[in-house]
Formats: sequence, C-alpha cells, structure tokens
Amino acid sequence: MMQKLQNTTRLKVEDLCKTFVLHNQDGARLPVLQNANLRVEAGECLVLHGHSGSGKSTLLRSLYANYLPDSGHIWLWHDNQWLDMVPAHARQIMAVRRHTLGWVSQFLRVIPRVGALQIVMQPLLELGVDRQECRARAEALLDRLHVPRRLWPLAPSTFSGGEQQRVNIARGFIVDYPILLLDEPTASLDSRNSAAVVGLIERAKDRGAAIVGIFHDDSVRERVADRLYVMPPHRAAEACQ
Repeated sequence: MMQKLQNTTRLKVEDLCKTFVLHNQDGARLPVLQNANLRVEAGECLVLHGHSGSGKSTLLRSLYANYLPDSGHIWLWHDNQWLDMVPAHARQIMAVRRHTLGWVSQFLRVIPRVGALQIVMQPLLELGVDRQECRARAEALLDRLHVPRRLWPLAPSTFSGGEQQRVNIARGFIVDYPILLLDEPTASLDSRNSAAVVGLIERAKDRGAAIVGIFHDDSVRERVADRLYVMPPHRAAEACQ
C-alpha cells in the first residue's frame, strides 16, 4: 500500500484511535481519537482544527510517539523508506526524532543551568555538525526571534515565558527536519515575534517541510495553513477496539 503514495507525501495517518483509561475512576474509558485519517505533503502546512477537547494535542503527541495509539498506523517517510511509528522500536523512534521529525511544544524542557545558546545548538551538535556552524545557525535564529544577546549564555529557567518559548522555537527549527510538528508555537508571543515565527514556518515550507500544527491565533492560522484537518467526532469507545 505504501508504494502507491505520491512521491511528495511525507506523513500519512490511517484509522488512528486512542482511548485513555481513567484508573482512578473505576477504569472509565475516555475515547479521544477515533479513526483519524490524514496525509501531509512536502511543502504544506496542515492545521488541526476543532474545539477544546477534540483530540488535537493527543493526535500531535501520537505523531511524535509520546502517546501509543490503540490501533491504526502513522506512516513517516524516514531514511528513504516508510516507517510505521505505532509498532516502531524505541531506537527507531529516537532515530526519527534526530533526523526526520522536529517538535515544538508550548513548553521548554531542558537540563537546568545550560545556557540558551547551547540548548539551541544541541540538536545540530548531535548530528555531528561542526560546532562553529552550529553556533552561527543558533545565533542567527536567536537574533531572528529577538532573543537579547545578553541572555544567550544564561539558563532559560530565568527567562520570561515568551523568551523561553522563542528559545524553544529556535531549537525546533535549527535542524531542517523533513517533518515538523508545532503545538501552538505562538501562544505566548506578541505580534512582532509571532510574525518572526510565521516567517520561519514559511521558510520551512519553501524548503519542502511537511508541517502539522495547532494554532489558536486566527491570524497566524490563516497565514500558514494550506489545509485544515477537522478532528473527527468522538463516539463510543468500542469503535476503536
């Protein structure tokens, strides 16, 4: 089946289901994702659309393998072949995250006391890129996102929420990942910095990245979205079994 996909397809989700079991509530089952199906091409941004609680974040975290779906498939074009992330081994997932799949969440989670510049450089350093090139690219991103140079050597735990988010975005964009997952990247940013993030997204699309994102800011969503994916409605939990 995978051989029939277009050459530009980078990500495909088939019949994906996820139900949370509430063990502290007598094992109650909460269906969050049911039969999600989508495809993302190189150079386009697909925006997940739906009300709060419709499963947007669950779907995004499933794509990054933070959640294990109950059933279905998540096909990624990785290392010149299709890989199903649902049954993938941990070592395969780590390789995908290092080379193919970038992630920008709403929150920066890093090792304490490590400076912002080093945090942004780290994904490139782990790929074996020359340190001077890593530094130059990190500095360019931090400048573009208006992070003051005086903050670069400091640990982001001392920064404001908006400053931390811009460091987070720089780290997410420093590698030219073929696929990018964006979880409300502009949520805590002012209009000037939101525009800078939109510019990074547009540049990623121009180089052929396939992007899946959640954007609650209407103006940002209108600028970056090529298509909207309306989240499927929830039904009885048994539908995914």
